[in-house]
Amino acid sequence: MKLTSNIKGDLFGGVTAGIVALPLALAFGIQAFSGVSDPQAASIGAYVGLTGAMLLGFFAALFGGTHSQISGPTGPMTVVTATLVTGAWTASNGSLSEVMLSMALAAIFCGLFQILFGVIKLGKYVRYIPYPVLSGFMSGIGVIIILQQLYPLIGQSKGGSMIGLLAGLPEAVTHTNLTALLLGLATVAIIYLFPLITKKVPSTLVALIVMTVVSLFINMDGVATIGAIPSGLPMPFFAKEGVSLSGINWGGVLAAAIIPGLTLAGLGSIDTLLTSVVADNITKTKHNSNRELIGQGIGNAVAGLFCGLPGAGATMRTVVNVKSGGRTQLSGMVHAMLLLAIMLGLGSVVKYVPLSVLAGILITVGWGIIDFKGFRDLPKIPRADAVVLIVVFLVTVFVDLLTAVGIGMVIACVLFMKRASDLVEGGYSSQEMTGFDKESPWDDEHGMPDAVAHSIYIQRLNGPIFFGTINKFKEVMQTVPESARIVIIRMRLVSFMDQSGLYAMEEAIKDLQSRGVQVLMTIIQPQPMYMLTKMKLIPEVVPEDHTFPDFASCTAYLRKQLEK
Repeated sequence: MKLTSNIKGDLFGGVTAGIVALPLALAFGIQAFSGVSDPQAASIGAYVGLTGAMLLGFFAALFGGTHSQISGPTGPMTVVTATLVTGAWTASNGSLSEVMLSMALAAIFCGLFQILFGVIKLGKYVRYIPYPVLSGFMSGIGVIIILQQLYPLIGQSKGGSMIGLLAGLPEAVTHTNLTALLLGLATVAIIYLFPLITKKVPSTLVALIVMTVVSLFINMDGVATIGAIPSGLPMPFFAKEGVSLSGINWGGVLAAAIIPGLTLAGLGSIDTLLTSVVADNITKTKHNSNRELIGQGIGNAVAGLFCGLPGAGATMRTVVNVKSGGRTQLSGMVHAMLLLAIMLGLGSVVKYVPLSVLAGILITVGWGIIDFKGFRDLPKIPRADAVVLIVVFLVTVFVDLLTAVGIGMVIACVLFMKRASDLVEGGYSSQEMTGFDKESPWDDEHGMPDAVAHSIYIQRLNGPIFFGTINKFKEVMQTVPESARIVIIRMRLVSFMDQSGLYAMEEAIKDLQSRGVQVLMTIIQPQPMYMLTKMKLIPEVVPEDHTFPDFASCTAYLRKQLEK
């Protein structure tokens, strides 16, 4: 798609996304420096957040492979960066120069690794991450964000591990600054309640502006604010004022930045490509995953060079962009240029924003990341999926993000191999587990009423629907023609469904129903039937009288409908 093919929509989408990105860039930047006990930490954090959002947003859009994606600091990436920054602050005995250098090098390494991932075409493998792994991982990140922001919400400051944060919380609560707490809670209230009035103006921006103005007219004794942030064009870290590179242990800093850089690259790639899938689903397009990784890598490397916060494709900002008309890379670049204009002109205003207001914004972000649906379904999903989700969640919160994904993938793969072995030993041939067949009619497909045959589409599924096949399943389901008014999903050869497959099936059916398509299902195998009824897709999504034990029963149902 040409950059000039949708100028009006891209301009409006980019401006809207930029407005949404402003409070998040400030909040994520300050969170990254929450473990730095220096008076300038908040203002530096706000600056690196805006710089990262602006530079990553521009170059990822320019070189990336997802037309409508908006990139910038995200919750998962900020959690990793905050750990790096806190560690660098401790290791350097309080040297802001070494902290900035460590963050910059980690972002540069992140970008270089992502470029490498794209060149060697690793993008396609993200599809093989099971839903329970992603659910536990993202929910863990949401909990981390909320726990880290409870301290600034009550007017306190504290960094460190999750265990340390939890252990120190009771004492911190006894020193709560009531003004800070009320500002933060009011921010949360505005974010959730303002959309009831209108959704045309981002509620996070409204909360930021309203509560900052309110804070100017009340007693702010003991309530911390961002403070003045540097104005003007961003400068490379080696030319930045106040950053001294003399006396730095380069070997140690470089070595300490490689592993965090790799962690950021892996995490950012997953985060980005999942957002790309969301954008594809809304715009009915198809992204280039390897090109997207290269674009993200260039963006993060450039952001690191200028001491910007590393980031990834941002789901909420991307959805806002698309819903506002953005369809090409121009929208992402417009979003970045708006943030640059803000950096050049509003630095003196941003300094009045209370940190508890930004904490309130981030708490809503963390709450939105938690997969409550996955936790609600724990008693219903296969026990193995539930174990994976819980283990990944706990390891994410209390150990390490990359370790959590690694452990989750290993457990999920071992459990799937066990399931596959059980299926083969139970009498299912390897041919039955190969994929999906939508071309060849099956032997029992005869007697279809002529009056409706032209508007019926039969979707034949062949093999288990699980985390390794859901992308192929989604592609197959997207082949349903627009002219179809009735879709018959044949599941005779679907021997198994896991949580990933179940949610993919639910999404596909609801998408068809939103187009006015009547969905009928023929189900033979007991395990998929158990999953669909246990999770209440039957009867809440597909009524019971639209499910049949065989194709003949389905044909008879259609004949009866014609007779009415």
